[in-house]
Amino acid sequence: MPTTTPTTHITCRNGDQVKVNDHVYCSPGWSVRDGTPYSVARIMEFLPAQGTPTFDANGNRNEPFTRVRLAWYYRPGDVSDRTVADCRLLLAAIYSEVCDISQLRSRCHVLHRDKISDLAGWKKRPDRFYYTRLFDPWIRKDFEIIQTTSVRNLPENIRETLVSRYEYIVTEREIVPDLTDTIRNCAVCEKWCPPSETVQCDRCKNFFHMLCNNPPLLAKPSRGYGWTCAPCSREHEQEVEGHELSRHHTPIASKPKSNAPAPRGRGRPRKDRSLADKEESVEIKHFKMWPFRYFGLYTIAEDTLDPDDLIFPRAASRIGPKFQATTLPPVGSENDRPPDIEERGGDSTIEVYSLVNEMSPEEVATMETYKNTLTRSQKLLQSVDWLTEVIFRFTDAWVNHRDMATVSMQSVMRKRKWATMETRYTDREWSTGEKAAFEEGIMTYGAELRPVKQVVGLQRTMPEVVRYYGHWKNMKLGEENRRIKLARLSGLEAPPDNPVSGNVTDDDDSSIIMDLPSGKPTTCGACRTRESEVWWKGPKGNAEILCENCSVSWRKYADINVRSSREETVVKKTVEKREGTPLTGPVQKRPRTTSRTSTPPVPQATAQIKCTACHKNGPMGKVLRCKQCHFRVHAGTCGAVFDATSPESWLCDLCQNDKTQDASVIPDCLLCPRTRKDPKKKGYNPPADSYLRACKPTEGQAWVHAVCSVFIPEVSYTDATKLKLVEGISTIPLYRWMNKCTLCDQEGGAVVKCSDCPAEYHVSCAWKANHKFGFELQPVKANRKDSVVVTFKGHDGYLAPIVTCKGHPPHHREQFDICDMNEHGETSLQVYCKNYKQAPTSNMHHLLRKAHRLDQIINTEDSADSESTQSFPEPTCSRCRTEFSPCFYPVSSSTAAPSNSSNGSTTGQNWLCHKCHMQDEVLAVHPILTNGKSKIVS
Repeated sequence: MPTTTPTTHITCRNGDQVKVNDHVYCSPGWSVRDGTPYSVARIMEFLPAQGTPTFDANGNRNEPFTRVRLAWYYRPGDVSDRTVADCRLLLAAIYSEVCDISQLRSRCHVLHRDKISDLAGWKKRPDRFYYTRLFDPWIRKDFEIIQTTSVRNLPENIRETLVSRYEYIVTEREIVPDLTDTIRNCAVCEKWCPPSETVQCDRCKNFFHMLCNNPPLLAKPSRGYGWTCAPCSREHEQEVEGHELSRHHTPIASKPKSNAPAPRGRGRPRKDRSLADKEESVEIKHFKMWPFRYFGLYTIAEDTLDPDDLIFPRAASRIGPKFQATTLPPVGSENDRPPDIEERGGDSTIEVYSLVNEMSPEEVATMETYKNTLTRSQKLLQSVDWLTEVIFRFTDAWVNHRDMATVSMQSVMRKRKWATMETRYTDREWSTGEKAAFEEGIMTYGAELRPVKQVVGLQRTMPEVVRYYGHWKNMKLGEENRRIKLARLSGLEAPPDNPVSGNVTDDDDSSIIMDLPSGKPTTCGACRTRESEVWWKGPKGNAEILCENCSVSWRKYADINVRSSREETVVKKTVEKREGTPLTGPVQKRPRTTSRTSTPPVPQATAQIKCTACHKNGPMGKVLRCKQCHFRVHAGTCGAVFDATSPESWLCDLCQNDKTQDASVIPDCLLCPRTRKDPKKKGYNPPADSYLRACKPTEGQAWVHAVCSVFIPEVSYTDATKLKLVEGISTIPLYRWMNKCTLCDQEGGAVVKCSDCPAEYHVSCAWKANHKFGFELQPVKANRKDSVVVTFKGHDGYLAPIVTCKGHPPHHREQFDICDMNEHGETSLQVYCKNYKQAPTSNMHHLLRKAHRLDQIINTEDSADSESTQSFPEPTCSRCRTEFSPCFYPVSSSTAAPSNSSNGSTTGQNWLCHKCHMQDEVLAVHPILTNGKSKIVS
């Protein structure tokens, strides 16, 4: 990097010249960034190497410059879960950090909204950003940013100081109208009234200090209540007594002047190149390298005159009766203090961790000897927590004149003086599941450890998560250093990386670029193109491989939906453009674009949500989370209908039914065995952490599990895209209801058969047992002309539902999980239901279909009763001699038992009951139902 003076420029990676107060893209190397977009920052100062003084003896800056101090900007999606459609909007911050000067990528432009005359034209130009608010990373709160010249409600000396030093001030939203109003003086003392210490009379509209009133006001009126001064109160009482209220007119206070920009005229703004250049080169005042400072509710106005006053945002103080307990002083003098009360700060209330400096050399040598006998683990001998506890226990033994041989480290618990219970001196070991959850949270939320702690679970406290994050980060750095060392020993210039494809060359922008792989063509995760000279790594979980154009949008704007080909193309022609034409783009008229296509929502800014069906992460919109019960599932797997602009307001069917009560309030599945003993008692609801929470209403206002309705073939839907209403439960064959489940061994409920063995079970029992659920594309035979051929992931065939036992080995047939998506974003379950589970709604109404199914049941019973009455009165099973069965089956004389020569039938026909028939594994044919003695199971 060339040596510079404070007035010269520094060259970025792409060749741009930048100086102090310029805005740049900043990013570390690829191994550190790992696919995240560039950060936007302002250059505050250039610094020499670490350890070198910034200034020499003559007061000049030392050279060469190897580091740079940057003032960071945040993207709204990085600090909150809300989605912001404008990818050019940033959040300022009073937060700086020193980085290596090699991390500067290229130059960009960031301005406050009030400095931009044509915002639409500004956002259409490349590398242009703007901001209106400030985010404080310490108190995690947003603040408004307004120009200091618009602040009028200040004493003249304070206002002149602010205007001369700072370009903007940072304040709370609620006091912006108070600061931008005309100066307010107290009606009593005629001095300036700060907004935090001022009350306004609702009658005369004058302002008063709370302490200037007689008696003084201790607090402001509550929200929704007004206050009147003493003269106005007396005047009001006189008007009430003289009945003169109708002649009184309350003065109307002038509307506070706002900082909002003046309304612009209608029509398309004129795009003047000279005006745009002036906006880019506008001079911003900085005081001690910052263009703004905090001036809000918790600021003392006179403190701003001090140049060393802190400029950071502040919150409410923890002083007062709400946060501190007011106690009475002890009775009597200090000598009357009870002997059992210990004074804080004394020797009895302080824990001494180490007194090694007061031990003799012989005692220190003895302590080291016994320390090596406490453990043989090298990991513990290098643990800071363990060594600190060892020194503490040896010190305690030395103070109490005990032998150091009595010190033991068998117990990990110890009693602290200020704690009522024993605590661990070190955190317990993290399990494999907790480590996986922690790394998943880090991958989703980064270093924001509060949401990471929620992913890990309630078993870990926030301090434990913070400490483990430090150990985990050091472990990753150690692995990286060992990998670099091994690479150097093997003769490589750079360590081997694990990109999507290709080899990494070095640790700058070229390390992100990956060669086009051979064999299977690479597809861009954003625009689906297969043509690109270089491929870049994109955001995890959404589009991991990006083409060159989409990678520019992602790296600079954190939005892969922005088409940056027009923006990144700099017009190099010398043709004179008339005033009003765009600065870039073709000369011919371009089609009008709406704000939705120009600034679409940013799906990458949303948090990743884990689906309870496939246990995979997905962005908000593809994976939905119920607003009430927090049930999480892919939208295409439960037939969800939601507003695309606000997917966070989605409610699952059961929670929606709690409000509307369109269906039954008892969410028992009709296709599962009855588990509720008292049908009127509302007890069990499907858990929110299981896919069985996805329930769908039936045509009779009851409920079935979504997975049960999908994998039982006789069931259909009125609207297959929404998976409701569920129809055809009465058409399910009788043998599905009669067979026992091999998992729960219960009767009742409809069973399905395993695709690889004769085992039969309920669908919900199979799901709880972690059986394999999916769909298989089977070839369509020539004689099956009624089969619907579908295309899924480039393969054609008949999409068949598959349920396989957990213990079966995997086969070579290709199966798709219920949450697997095609190129159109539809899940396999969604494609199957749309093509095979849709009821014939085109030629038959819903009520008519229900009536036809009822007619089939009635006609079957009537025909069976008439036939059994005429031909076969009162049949008896030839094997078990029972006269009661749901149905009887005619068999040959060889199948019947030899001892049953007479079966009680008048015709001599041999019969088998349903139980004996199923034991012989005889296929069910048209059963002949008996008359009055038969027990028909509905």
